[in-house]
Amino acid sequence: MIDLAKHAQACGADYIVVHAPVLHFLKAQDETLTRYYETIASKVDIGIALWSHPDSGYLMSPELCNRLADIETVVAIKYSVPRDMYKNLTALAGDRILVSTASEEEWLDNILELNWQLYLCSSPPYTLQTKADRRMRDYTDLAFAGKAEEARAVSASLQPVRDAIRRTRPAEKLHSHQKYWQELLGQAGGPVRQPLLELTEGQKHQTREAFEACGLKLA
Repeated sequence: MIDLAKHAQACGADYIVVHAPVLHFLKAQDETLTRYYETIASKVDIGIALWSHPDSGYLMSPELCNRLADIETVVAIKYSVPRDMYKNLTALAGDRILVSTASEEEWLDNILELNWQLYLCSSPPYTLQTKADRRMRDYTDLAFAGKAEEARAVSASLQPVRDAIRRTRPAEKLHSHQKYWQELLGQAGGPVRQPLLELTEGQKHQTREAFEACGLKLA
């Protein structure tokens, strides 16, 4: 992790995103995690964004994240947790770090209700939008400008796009589905790496039909 962090700093990155490590113990890990992030922060000079996600086998508590926010170079967190947890962390540490979560469907409410400023490290900005159709950016700008009702109307117009993605995405093929959706958008997609599963031709056909009917404008 430290080698990668130093490489990012040498390349000119402003900050790194550091996922909470997978640990073999799922309880009483707070001191280990504190030491983990303190050690990384001591080795590089750029900012650090924390990331807590169930894939680690545990979730960092709001109280632990609040402690980690005291590390000078910790500037943000992608907090992939239930809403009550990230609301709690916002109340505890929102004056010291930028709190974010992966859910685009909660992003608007989080701007309006929690005064969030940052949507960090998730795919909706490039899967729900095109060069000619930037409704996520539009409702974000409206919300930042305090135009809540206009923002909600624009956000609601994206529901067919959200539904098309959710309805056609096989549970075991998240990555291949997103890559194919990106190809339909005109972006780079391509195959997934083994052992991940590719979409079948039938699944591609279903996804393509949903994409063409969802209302996203390509030009």
